[in-house]
Amino acid sequence: MLDPQGLYEWEPKGLAVVDMALAQESAGLVMLYHFDGYIDAGEAGEQIVDSLLDSQPHQVVARFDHDRLVDYRARRPLLTFRRDRWTEYEVPAIEVRLLQDATGAPFLLLSGPEPDVEWERFAMAVRQIVERLGVRLSVNFHGIPMGVPHTRPVGLTPHGNRTDLMPGHLSPFDEAQVPGSAESLIEYRLMEAGHDVLGVAAHVPHYVARSAYPDAALTAVEAITAATGLVLPGIAHTLRTQAQRTQTEIERQIGEGDEELTALVQGLEHQYDAMAGAETRGSLVAEPVDLPSADELGREFERFLAEREGDL
Repeated sequence: MLDPQGLYEWEPKGLAVVDMALAQESAGLVMLYHFDGYIDAGEAGEQIVDSLLDSQPHQVVARFDHDRLVDYRARRPLLTFRRDRWTEYEVPAIEVRLLQDATGAPFLLLSGPEPDVEWERFAMAVRQIVERLGVRLSVNFHGIPMGVPHTRPVGLTPHGNRTDLMPGHLSPFDEAQVPGSAESLIEYRLMEAGHDVLGVAAHVPHYVARSAYPDAALTAVEAITAATGLVLPGIAHTLRTQAQRTQTEIERQIGEGDEELTALVQGLEHQYDAMAGAETRGSLVAEPVDLPSADELGREFERFLAEREGDL
């Protein structure tokens, strides 16, 4: 493997600021990380990153070589054309930034497009950065599509070697093989190296998985703050306001739908409540419920929404 340090470069000013922060934070820093381009139902992870960068001042600490990591033909960056020339180019930046929470406590954010190539080298580079910057806990976050209703609280699946930081949340999975991601590989490699990692997966209803679902982002943020001690009230307030608007719009669309659509949502509610009741009773298996599968429910709702869009 080529030297991972060839994939990134330090920003001297940002690195100096981190070193000063480390002098005051002897326990180490928290690093949040999320990459665009892979599964992120409800745009849960993307909303968190955008909210952090929009609401918090930040200082770049390290930059990755996007020219080596991004396949431009697969994900073409946008250029702006005005009248007779190109005037702007959106550089696909993969960066580590230093931010502060509401109390002034420093933390790191690694974000950008998911690398298309050199995942192992990239994961090793992230490990080098974690060790150089004194990261005590790395936290990743995203949304996953689930057969759940929007009328019930958003569920969470914790993963990594610090799931103890999210007590009360049980994984609904036993064992599964899924397509990999750079985000997951980093978690795997950091754990191998003995670093603390926590993953937060928010459960997003199948039928809104392709649209922004602020409820999932808000629930993930609340879990992250509880696990890390970071104080992010501004972000939570913004997401809470957006979640209320989204819920109102979903209810409006359901109210204008047919009886079959309403029955589908009620079926998901029945299934959810049956599972919740089983957990309350200490049982791992809910009572059988005669319901269509989550995929069937998702396809039905997507058909409804597609038909609505076609009428506009």
